[in-house]
Amino acid sequence: MADDLIGSVYTPDAGETPLLSLADVSILKAAPLARISLRAREASLAEIGTAFGTSIPTRPLTAETAQGRAALWLGPDEWLLLASEADLEPIQTSIADKLGAQPHALVDVSDRQDALIVTGSKAEWLLNSGIPIDLDITAFPVGMVTRTLFHKAPVMVLRTGSETYVVEAWGSFMDYVTGLLLEASEELAV
Repeated sequence: MADDLIGSVYTPDAGETPLLSLADVSILKAAPLARISLRAREASLAEIGTAFGTSIPTRPLTAETAQGRAALWLGPDEWLLLASEADLEPIQTSIADKLGAQPHALVDVSDRQDALIVTGSKAEWLLNSGIPIDLDITAFPVGMVTRTLFHKAPVMVLRTGSETYVVEAWGSFMDYVTGLLLEASEELAV
């Protein structure tokens, strides 16, 4: 399920140097993605999944992945669909054609958000320096996704591996989030 997210959907941006590279934790900028905000009724989710190429999760706080695409549950009738940038228009067209007049909303939010890949044995500790939820693997298992706050910035956190997380934030908050993560990491460098 979410184990393949890091390699097939969220990949490090090859044009960027690591933001942090310590023995116990690293932070990498993720490569740009197509991000589509989906609002739809439960009755149309099977059709949307067929058009998108992976099922749409119906269990709260979960993600579904297949063929380099991911669907993240964000609320009772809200999902974030992720794919390569080149697939944006074909995905929107495919879903719109499949649903026809059924009520739904597809909004391209690709430029709104950026993502960081935080990995290593101290990734949980580093994220908990600003996130007030329990990120222990027993409480926040691989494949779990949630919206929360990092200090005062709204973020989305997705656990993609036992020691790997993706943190998404609006572009206007990303410097704030990154700066606070780097500041907290100074304790680990000592």
